Amino acid sequence: MTELTPEIITRGRGADPQEAAKRRRAAWELRAVREKLTSTTGLERAFDYEILRTFAETRRNAATTMFLLVLVVGGASSVWIHTASVLVWLTVMTTALSLMLLLCHRFLLAAPSGSLRSWRRSFVLAEIVEGLSWALLLHWLLLSDSPSVRTFVLFVGLLVTAVHAMLAYNVPAAVYVGIVPMSLVVAAHLVPGNDIEWLTMCLMAGGGQFYFVVLANRLYSTTIATLEFRAEKDALIAELEQAKANSDEARRRAEEANIAKSHFLATMSHELRTPLNAILGFSEVMKSELFGQHAVPAYREYSNDIHSSGQLLLDIINEILDLSRIEAGRYELKEEGVSLAYVVEDCRHMLQMRARNRNITIHEALEHNLPRLWADERSIRQIALNLLSNAIKFSPQGAEVTLKVGWTAAGGQYLSIRDNGPGIPEDEIPIVLQSFGRGSLAIKTAEQGTGLGLPIVKGLVEMHGGSLIIRSKLREGTEVIATFPPQRVMDTLAPLANEAGPALPQPTLRRRRAAA
Repeated sequence: MTELTPEIITRGRGADPQEAAKRRRAAWELRAVREKLTSTTGLERAFDYEILRTFAETRRNAATTMFLLVLVVGGASSVWIHTASVLVWLTVMTTALSLMLLLCHRFLLAAPSGSLRSWRRSFVLAEIVEGLSWALLLHWLLLSDSPSVRTFVLFVGLLVTAVHAMLAYNVPAAVYVGIVPMSLVVAAHLVPGNDIEWLTMCLMAGGGQFYFVVLANRLYSTTIATLEFRAEKDALIAELEQAKANSDEARRRAEEANIAKSHFLATMSHELRTPLNAILGFSEVMKSELFGQHAVPAYREYSNDIHSSGQLLLDIINEILDLSRIEAGRYELKEEGVSLAYVVEDCRHMLQMRARNRNITIHEALEHNLPRLWADERSIRQIALNLLSNAIKFSPQGAEVTLKVGWTAAGGQYLSIRDNGPGIPEDEIPIVLQSFGRGSLAIKTAEQGTGLGLPIVKGLVEMHGGSLIIRSKLREGTEVIATFPPQRVMDTLAPLANEAGPALPQPTLRRRRAAA
């Protein structure tokens, strides 16, 4: 029987795995486009929230550092400006930082489903207030006539720009509005009467600010790429989980179908065999004319046809049941010591008449002194009969079939059946080993058969721990080799002395090397 796999079940339900994957991919892309259209930044809405959340966490975690920075800069600024002005600036700056900290705290406590546009606008406004506060300090410092204040202003401007770019890069607009006020204040104090040294320092400070802006943009791009990679990973994990769930469901259905198949075969075997036995029995009586001759001679031929058809149907049922038990692992081996050469020779005698009718010559090359195999005799006989009957069936008139039994190189035993018939194409060998698989030759010649012979042979050989090998070339013939492992080879040891009576030979299993 063909094994029910998840792919077969999925296709049976009208779904192609590749088409289903394409539909899932298209649905994911459609959802991504819809998220981008409803987003405030052109990204997915989930990205918008993640970016703002990272911004809020960064600013909240850096609040203590910012307060310390403000205190240090305010204390240093008291050298050039009045203490009252410094206190006013500290108050304004502390208010701006507190406002930003409050917004970040409230955002992190709010539900993700809130209006991200309003939160983004609030963060940008808070950054504007903070940028104007820094610009106010720089303006007061530049009003001083001290030559050293300019160096301090540029240092503070670059320091604040760097810190600001590192903390607010997740919201590019916040970076710009935080830096621009300070740049405008410095530019407003540039007059034609300034010396070349001050102009050079301002240009260098402007270049430094431009560098930090570019760096902030690069960090923002890296963050977006990281979020996209993570989203793709999450989508892939979700798809794998869905595929695993589908696979588990398909496997469950396959197991249920396999159980139903076994139950059906077990039930139908009894239901079919009962009337078949009656058909075979009555047709045997009719063709033998036990109760008198037929008035019409054609009835005898009809009785023979009925008996042959019934016997063929019974053989098919037996093969299906055997293969079903092998696939389900319920085929029981009644192991004993079996002479492989004897079983093969007996099978040759059984099929000799069929070979003679087709003018086929069977050659034997059997080693009769081989030790016995620990195997199921019925299975070994079925293997030999199936392989030999196939060789006779598909060989042309006047062909030759060669039987070989001997040692393998590993110390096991093998059965080889070779014919010089038309052969099997190499690409059809896997097909003929499948359940109900038939080659092109069998289809063209309309040979009777169900395509179960070789699968049964393969299953029985593998149950004995062996392997089935098919070597074939077109117009040269086919050779089928069934090998049995060394663990199946038996050697009979010499009788052991026993005072209670004569000892019996003790069969043991051991590995035997190939004969030279």
